[in-house]
Amino acid sequence: MKAHNESLPAGAPRAGFYGLDLYSLHASMEAVLAYLDRVDPAAAKRTRARYACFDHHGEDPQSYGFVTTIGGAPSCEEGVLAALRDVQAVALRGDAGGGCLAADEPFFAEQNARLVKNAETYYRAMFLRDVASWNVRDSHMAETLDALVAHLGRDGVPPKVVVWAHNSHLGDARATEMGRRGEHNLGQLVRERHGRRAVLVGFTTDHGFVTAADDWGGPARHKAVRPALDGSWERLFHASGARRFLMPLRHDGPLPDALRAPRLERAIGVIYRPQTERTSHYFHADLVRQFDAVLHFDATRALQPLDPVPGWSRADVEDPQDAPKTWPTGI
Repeated sequence: MKAHNESLPAGAPRAGFYGLDLYSLHASMEAVLAYLDRVDPAAAKRTRARYACFDHHGEDPQSYGFVTTIGGAPSCEEGVLAALRDVQAVALRGDAGGGCLAADEPFFAEQNARLVKNAETYYRAMFLRDVASWNVRDSHMAETLDALVAHLGRDGVPPKVVVWAHNSHLGDARATEMGRRGEHNLGQLVRERHGRRAVLVGFTTDHGFVTAADDWGGPARHKAVRPALDGSWERLFHASGARRFLMPLRHDGPLPDALRAPRLERAIGVIYRPQTERTSHYFHADLVRQFDAVLHFDATRALQPLDPVPGWSRADVEDPQDAPKTWPTGI
């Protein structure tokens, strides 16, 4: 991407890489304060005092969510909302302070302040209902995506955006068990707002290897992925005999019999627990309603960390020739 950008003529739109999730509460607070320290010290002082509300809970935002939910401490809700308003007021002035990214800096600061506000809501919602916290998280992603599209298209040229996320975030939740539980997700919200201009693409695999942890917050490990269960989309695709293929799902004609009824679909994310795979990683999904296209790779290979990660063993890699280009020194 860097080489692509450097090859473009001056003034041409550059490609960029942006984050959508809200698991960066403390890093985002630091980014907001660094921006305000430079462009509006008075606003920085007010915001630092408001963000100090989190100091009593250490570095673990889940601790904040638990303590405030049970009434053990006041929430920081009003403070983070006031901080966002302060940052928006400063950003409107456009006092970015110079530099090659000056035009983007007010936008970045505002998005970080919005993340702090939404993350505060998210961590409190975690201890109320799972549905509530999931919906807060994916609503934040959709809100950030819309803001990014508007920012990148501010010169009147609509940007092209590719969102990389897990199937459970990108497939339309209304076509899965998630929707029946009252959950929505990024794919659903984007489809509702942008219609057929949005293309939802899913990825499936039957077997192989994955980099995942045993538990949340645990070390990344190189783990074998069990062959997909009978009755799943992944097993159906494996039975086709094709090692990899793209299957478009947008069409107006009659569906093949195999695509008519919902099937099990596997979801492997940060955590993979093969011992409880059916309950931990499978849900029913109507694939045709969930995605506009599916890419199937029958065998998948684990993402190999560029930097050494305790607990991740290269000895288990299926093909020693597939080592990262920077191995063994990392980045």
